Amino acid sequence: MSELPNCPECASEFTYEDRDLLICPSCGHEWTKAAAAEAADAAIIRDANGNELQDGDTVTVVKDLKVKGSSLVVKVGTKVKNIRLVDGDHDIDCKIDGIGAMQLKSEFVKKA
Repeated sequence: MSELPNCPECASEFTYEDRDLLICPSCGHEWTKAAAAEAADAAIIRDANGNELQDGDTVTVVKDLKVKGSSLVVKVGTKVKNIRLVDGDHDIDCKIDGIGAMQLKSEFVKKA
């Protein structure tokens, strides 16, 4: 028996298949198999070179980045250790020495 994905709305594991649809009996959400595959692909976060990033990786900044609300700049080549991947526009939460907690976009870093 194939393993069906959890519901994207309520995360219920009790999903079932009805022809081309996946259905959640807990919340009633319906979605297609293609949407489930697309969501799985979208969950993979890649750096500027196309390498897959994981929680805890060390990355290097590939472009000077201005910090909003201050005159600070994150310089090219700055190493950022122990990143945490999150959902949203900025996909990386991290702490940079001398600047503090920040959110970065994965397109401006490369895996070290």
